[in-house]
Amino acid sequence: MPRGIYWDRRWGGAWYVFDKDPSGKSSRKNVATAKALLSELHAIAEKRRGVNSQSLAWLLDQFHHSHVFADLADSTQRKYDHLRFVCKELKTKAGPLGEIDAQKLRPHNMQAFVDRIAEEGHPTKANHVLRYLRRVFAWGVRRGHCAENPCKGVAQAKERKLRRVPSIELMERVIAHARVSGSLQAHTEGSCPPYLWVVAELAYLMRLRGIEVLDLSDASELREGVRIVRRKGSRGNITRWTPRLRSAWNAAVEYRRKAIPEAMPVPIDPARRYLFVAQDGQRLSKSGLDSAWQRFMLSLVKSEVLTTEQRFGLHALKHRGITDTEGTRAEKQEASGHKSAAMMDVYDHSVPVVNPASSD
Repeated sequence: MPRGIYWDRRWGGAWYVFDKDPSGKSSRKNVATAKALLSELHAIAEKRRGVNSQSLAWLLDQFHHSHVFADLADSTQRKYDHLRFVCKELKTKAGPLGEIDAQKLRPHNMQAFVDRIAEEGHPTKANHVLRYLRRVFAWGVRRGHCAENPCKGVAQAKERKLRRVPSIELMERVIAHARVSGSLQAHTEGSCPPYLWVVAELAYLMRLRGIEVLDLSDASELREGVRIVRRKGSRGNITRWTPRLRSAWNAAVEYRRKAIPEAMPVPIDPARRYLFVAQDGQRLSKSGLDSAWQRFMLSLVKSEVLTTEQRFGLHALKHRGITDTEGTRAEKQEASGHKSAAMMDVYDHSVPVVNPASSD
């Protein structure tokens, strides 16, 4: 219940508040009937405190203070915090979008916002805003904060399909530089974290996402190979040992041994003994890995090891790994763990070699 609003069950029931006159004397004032919704009572309380509970900014804030938001992953929360700021400050003819009455927004308004952001050269940002607002309004409708979701039926912006998949030569050159830079003293010019080349090597050899590399632990090491538990609904599998894979794995274990302080307790459960740790010995975070990789890419561009156009993300190594996997397309799909054959159109960049129509 909102603070400062009270219930009187007499004479059919009523909700009331206490107001003070200039002399400080309190007097009762009815503000709603027994039929009032909880959301209406909250709106009354917010209005009395000078808060515009009809604005989009208010709705966004309520979502960010909800248990639904609290249950989201940390990375998702950070992304949504940024999108909340973007939505509040988005300029419209009527002023900042955050100050507009959320109940008055319609699909054509939302479509105009999406189109405008896309036309400014940010189609991906436009779609992130749309998906974020669609989720917030859906949450608000289910809890009585708004009557409808104005994002329903709004078309997404067309995003440019930009997939920077490195050539084998470029990938090998980058991993070699990461290996050399990782051997330099930490925090010196040209250095990078010593684990970076191993992460890249394992991501390529086992066709892994960055977060899946960080999920590897002592429990992943089996006699026949490395057991992989994939995310996003992909099927897990076991990647057989090769000399190259074993060498990279051993390098990761050796790095971990040096990074973890001797006084730090070692978990009994092998599934909690993660392969990659930060400088403090704690499990390496996805944000930490991403930041380290981006800094490394920028340093390579600065030192002219590669050009700006040749930069690529860690996820591109999964593309490269699937492309380089030998076998039929079905065998590549099994190795990658994808449940849908259509995903091979995204990840397999190999060009089939076929026979001509006639053997003459």
